Amino acid sequence: MNIIKTSIPEVVVFEPKVFGDHRGYFLESFRQDVIDEHLGKVQFVQDNQSKSSYGVLRGLHFQRSPFTQAKLVTCLSGKVLDVAVDMRVGSPTYGQHVAQELTADNHLQMYVPHGFAHGFVVLSETAVFAYKCDNYYAPAYDGGIRFDDPALGIDWRIPHADMKLSEKDLKQPLLKDTPVFTYHKK
Repeated sequence: MNIIKTSIPEVVVFEPKVFGDHRGYFLESFRQDVIDEHLGKVQFVQDNQSKSSYGVLRGLHFQRSPFTQAKLVTCLSGKVLDVAVDMRVGSPTYGQHVAQELTADNHLQMYVPHGFAHGFVVLSETAVFAYKCDNYYAPAYDGGIRFDDPALGIDWRIPHADMKLSEKDLKQPLLKDTPVFTYHKK
């Protein structure tokens, strides 16, 4: 598995080795020893999957303590732009984001650590998106920030008029009004 570093050191992209021929392909989609080597001890406890149509933007979401979540995400069909935003007050990369195109063809997976908001927008006609989470979903601890917060400067790569968001996501606060995570230097 190839490990791709991003502009935020804690956000990592995994590129599996794909073995293909006229019959199709084979790849290892998950290896605990690779995760442990590059991320430390992470134990995933819940898998989620969503299907969405073009323009659906889900995010930017996070969970508050004690139910914070790290995620390993991938696109099983179609194409999405996946985004992780550093929400850790005091972090050298606070307010910065990583945007990575994840597709059924490139098989990339992005690791979104604790203290980050996460979201994605569908760039293809439809997309099936999968998440591995290291903590259980807890609705009472659910949170979010605005997808269009000007301070974040995220280019979602589709026209604003084509975006389809939930009522909840349209009403999320700005990052500056959501100081829920603190950076702890390692």
